[in-house]
Amino acid sequence: MRMTTLYAALSGAFLLGTAALAPAQTSTATTPSTPSAQTAPAGSSITNPVKNAKVAASGDYRAEKDKIKADYKAAKDKCKTMSGNAKSVCEKEAKGQENIAKAELEAKRKGTPHAEYEVDVAKAKAAYDVAQEKCDDMKGKEKSACKKEAKATEQKALADAKANRKDMSASNSKAAPSSTSTTTSTTKSTDTTKKY
Repeated sequence: MRMTTLYAALSGAFLLGTAALAPAQTSTATTPSTPSAQTAPAGSSITNPVKNAKVAASGDYRAEKDKIKADYKAAKDKCKTMSGNAKSVCEKEAKGQENIAKAELEAKRKGTPHAEYEVDVAKAKAAYDVAQEKCDDMKGKEKSACKKEAKATEQKALADAKANRKDMSASNSKAAPSSTSTTTSTTKSTDTTKKY
């Protein structure tokens, strides 16, 4: 008898506890402007929404990501037949192409100037890694000159990427105020027509 009473009391307490929690969970989930939503972790879609959310959620995005992995694996498998430095160069090329493809996919998904910058950086780093690997075939002064040239080319490409990002940011910031000014001038002209 005591066990049945104890069991009934525990199950009743459990049911009351879940009944009290259920409304609290639904109420916080339905109001995105609560302080907990504002303190979402960095990278969260709440604080940093994806501009092309349809692309990010689509099956095409996932399929493209899987295709990139498959292409990398196929390219790396192709390198297995090679030997020595040629194999290393082939592997660097495969990895570089994978990184570029991933950056381009993310740029397509995000649609931001920073994402485009990341594509340029991925291209610069991939070209640098391949050039460095090709320099390993050389010896002495040729090798050091090749490595210096590869580093200089990478630095130039990174500087160009940074300059392009600043240009894109500047053009985006200039475009925003001009559209606002045309809106206000249109509003003023409509206000004057209403007065007459």
